[in-house]
Parts: sequence; C-alpha cells; structure tokens
Amino acid sequence: MKTTQIDERLPEGTVTFLFTDIEGSTKLLKQIGDAYAVVLSQQRELLRECFKKWNGQEVDTQGDSFFVSFPRATQAVSAAVEILRTLHDHNWPDGVNVRLRMGLHTGEPLTWTEGYVGIDVHRAARIAHVGHGGQVLLSATTTPLVLDDLHEGVSTLDLGRHRLKDLRRPERIHQLVIEGLLSEFPPLKSLETLPPEAPLDLGPVKLPAFLDDMEEFPAPVFVGRDRELELLDGFLDQALEGRGQVV
Repeated sequence: MKTTQIDERLPEGTVTFLFTDIEGSTKLLKQIGDAYAVVLSQQRELLRECFKKWNGQEVDTQGDSFFVSFPRATQAVSAAVEILRTLHDHNWPDGVNVRLRMGLHTGEPLTWTEGYVGIDVHRAARIAHVGHGGQVLLSATTTPLVLDDLHEGVSTLDLGRHRLKDLRRPERIHQLVIEGLLSEFPPLKSLETLPPEAPLDLGPVKLPAFLDDMEEFPAPVFVGRDRELELLDGFLDQALEGRGQVV
C-alpha cells in the first residue's frame, strides 16, 4: 500500500480512525471508462475538504480509499456525516452514484515515523470493510463518545455484536442514521452476528487435533515441505474465518 508522507502533526494518544472506500469502484470504472478519473479526482477533493474542516489528518491513501485520524471522535463523526451529504448532493459525471462506505474506531495506537501501528488500526479497517456503500459504522468505543453531540437529524442504530476477520474480540457495531439519506442496508458482511449471550472474548483459535501435538513433528519437518505449509495455511485461514473449526 502506498504510504503518504506522514504529517508531524498526527494526533497521538487517544485518536479516532476513519477508513473510507468507494463501493463497487471496479464496476464503476468499467461503466464510465475514462470519466472514472474525473470521479476519483472529485471524490478526493471533496473528502479532503471535509477532513481539513474537521481537523482530520490523512495518514494513507490508495486509489479511492482513505485512512484518516482525528483527535476527537466527534470530529470524525462530523466529517463522516458531512462527507455523505456532500457526495449525495454532488453533480457527478455521467450521473453516476458514488457510494462511500466508512468505518470509525477509537483507540490508543502507537505512533511512529510512518503513521500508526496497533490492533486499533486493524479493527477500524475491518469495521469499514463489513459495511455497504452509503453506510457509516461506529465501533463500541466510538459510539458512547459521540451520542451526546450528534448533529440534528443524526442518530445511531445498534447492529449487534459481530465477529470480524482475524480479530479475537467481537465488536458491537452501530450505524449512523442520517435524515434524508439511505438508512436501510443488507446485513453486515462480518463473519458472524453473535447472540447476546456469546462471550466477550472468543478465545484463541483451536487447530485440528493432529496439529495440536506438534511434538510429533521435529523442527526440520517443514523445511522444503511446501505442500504441508500450504495445508497449514489453509487450516489457519479456515479457523480464522470460522469455517469447520472450533473457536
């Protein structure tokens, strides 16, 4: 992923991350051809104006996607709301409908010379990934920070607890409901929607029984064993996706 030059003013400590991308961008490119370059340029310009207005700092961008950090959760949510309204009202080339999906999460990541590191970055990205175009999703840490300061005509909808790819702890996700904009969407594209009685921590992934007793395999067994490594990777992927494994 191409990394932009990191601004020395990136917020530190407790920050709120916003991930965005255009839903169906490849399909849109095929639909409008060269005009997609104009759409992409206008989308970037509109989003960057909103980021700047609400004190957001661009951490990374690639294609139609953005990774932005905000010092306050309320600023991140305000930016997300304004972005959706701006894109909805914009006169796009060829009359296309540009639908952005967004995910927000608040945490305490580590800051280094190339941006942020830590599980909070991954959680924010995973939350954005399970959404749909026109949908803004908030994590369980972000939601209570903004409930008392939502703009008029903006509310939240509890979508329940969801298991996200590669993350041990499930996430209770809320959706922003913005008056005048689309508010009904298909189910989230998470691995699973958990019942209320499910544990807060799903625990470590359990591998198939024959892989548990690794003492049966001497250390050099995987040297030159490409087929075995492929099988192991497959089992791990299945376990993380919740297919055919016990978690």
